[in-house]
Amino acid sequence: MSEKNETAIENREALILGQPPRIPPMQTEEAIAAAREQTTRLKAATTGDTTLVDVSEIPEMLLTLICHPGLYEKFSALSMQMMGQSSTLSPRDRELAILRTGWLCQAPYEFGEHVSIAKAVGINSEEVERVTVGSAAPGWNAHERAVLRAAEELHEDAMISEDTWAELARTLEHNQLFELPVLIGQFTSVAYFQNSLRFRLSAGNQGLRAR
Repeated sequence: MSEKNETAIENREALILGQPPRIPPMQTEEAIAAAREQTTRLKAATTGDTTLVDVSEIPEMLLTLICHPGLYEKFSALSMQMMGQSSTLSPRDRELAILRTGWLCQAPYEFGEHVSIAKAVGINSEEVERVTVGSAAPGWNAHERAVLRAAEELHEDAMISEDTWAELARTLEHNQLFELPVLIGQFTSVAYFQNSLRFRLSAGNQGLRAR
C-alpha cells in the first residue's frame, strides 16, 4: 500500500472511528435477547447453523440497531436474503459487488467484515487489493469487470450504463440482473448508517486496511 493510500485510510478511519459511537449499544436484558436472536438468524442464513449463539458472539452493531427493532427487523430480513441461500447471485459476484461498494463508500466496518466473508468464498488478498482499484484494474474477466463497474456506475450516476448492462446480461438471468442493483443499494445503505453512527470495528476487522 502506498504512503498516499495509507494516509487517506488513516484520515478516513480517524473521522469515523476516532470518536465514540453516536448511539450507544443497548444493554437491557430485552435488547440483548433480541440481538441474540437476530445474531442467530444471521448466522443461520450465512452458514446454515441454527444453534443459538452465545451472548459474547453478539456484534455491538446489533445492540445499537436494536434501538429501532421494527426497522432493523425489516432491514435485516433483506440483508439475510441477499447473504443467504435465497440469493440468486453467486457468492463471488455478491462479495465483489459488496466489497467495491464498501470501498467506494469508504466504510471501514462494512469493507473489513466483507473481506473476511469474501475470503471464505475464495476471493484472495490480491483480488481484494484489485477491488480497491476497481473495474479498471488488470486481471478481471469481462463478467467480473462488469459487476465491479455496476457498483461504480450506481455510486456515481445511480444507474447501470447500457454497455455494462449488456455485458452482465450475457452471463446473468433476469432475476440476477434485478438482484444485483438491489444488493448494491442495500449495502450502500448499510455503509451510510455504519459510517454515520460511527460503528466501532469488531474483533478481527481490519477496516479499510483489510486485504
